[in-house]
Amino acid sequence: MSLKDTDPEIHRAIAAERRREKSQIILIASENYSSRAVLQAQGSVLTNKYAEGYPGRRYYGGCEFVDVCERLAIERACALFGVEHANVQPHSGSQANMAVYLAVLKPGDTILGMDLAHGGHLTHGSPVSFSGQLYKAASYGVSRESGRIDYDEVESIARRVQPKLMIIGASAYSRILDFERFGAIAVRVGAVSMADIAHIAGPVAAGLHPSPAPHIDITTTTTHKTLRGPRGGMILSRAAFARAIDKAVFPGMQGGPLMHVVAAKAVALKEAEGRAFRAYQAQVLKNAAAMADTLSGLGYHVVSGGTDNHLFLVDLTDKGVTGRDAERALDDAGITVNKNGVPFDTRPPAVTSGIRIGTPIITTRGMKVAESRQIARLIDRVLKAPGDAGVRARVRAEARALGARFPGP
Repeated sequence: MSLKDTDPEIHRAIAAERRREKSQIILIASENYSSRAVLQAQGSVLTNKYAEGYPGRRYYGGCEFVDVCERLAIERACALFGVEHANVQPHSGSQANMAVYLAVLKPGDTILGMDLAHGGHLTHGSPVSFSGQLYKAASYGVSRESGRIDYDEVESIARRVQPKLMIIGASAYSRILDFERFGAIAVRVGAVSMADIAHIAGPVAAGLHPSPAPHIDITTTTTHKTLRGPRGGMILSRAAFARAIDKAVFPGMQGGPLMHVVAAKAVALKEAEGRAFRAYQAQVLKNAAAMADTLSGLGYHVVSGGTDNHLFLVDLTDKGVTGRDAERALDDAGITVNKNGVPFDTRPPAVTSGIRIGTPIITTRGMKVAESRQIARLIDRVLKAPGDAGVRARVRAEARALGARFPGP
């Protein structure tokens, strides 16, 4: 029986989500649309198979075909990112990070990562995360004046706290990460270095952002976001860390891997090998830069003054509207963003003073610089009058008309 017949409530919810994704202009930096091939692999019979262990070393019989899928995913990940070892089993980026910590740290060891309030991630040492509860967390941030990482300050902090693990990466930082400088700092203080490229994996894979591989010991990433694959994680590393990482993932943290997702990761990694993927990533960056430039020209404070990647933060402090209110008003107007704290924010995380904007999805749908600038102007109209239902209705109609021109995959 079909899903519609078996479970009409879930069928309706999925259909409604598809309509939402088609009708809204989605600017969530951590989301993307997977290809039909990725969806087909993820929705395949591989979901039936238990495969604890690794290719050729399983604890279940009947794994010959899932072994093919996992080996392909590993080979493609190593080739695409230029690394010696890949573990493609983590269910998410957070679990990939946890596995690295289990592999190289003991509870109570010191870690140094980017402050969540300055653009970091929960798993980089936030006190509400396992990373801040199991380990002694120190942090670095951005300059109040420039909105950029001050590498001299990072080195000063690292020398003072002597971390066992240095974490490089962010969930809301719009500038190039200097992996070479970070790696050198880690070496000088005797720390293992880990780059979390969950957000920038796509540009890194396409050669449009410096790669951590030559400079950093271990790299983690998600496989969705800019990489445009299924929701999941990966760990990429130097060979010296391979055994410890594999043991940390299984049996240390996870049981049976999600083989349908592993297969979908392999598909996404193959898609990322081509020229079309590089052209797509280049357009993502152009669209983000154009949108940030347009909003700056309209009088908005874009943190750090612009963007080098797929996202940027808009500080709304001087606009008299909170991030939460901006998110709600824009959503009603057919434009989906997320509220986000900005560096040195005085409002709580549930409210915030800013919004985060990303261009992966609109680019996947085929939009380019002209449409990116148009969307920026639509955002401006809503945020100038967030309480005006008439403005929101007119913008919603224009957003839907724009979306209809670019239906996407």
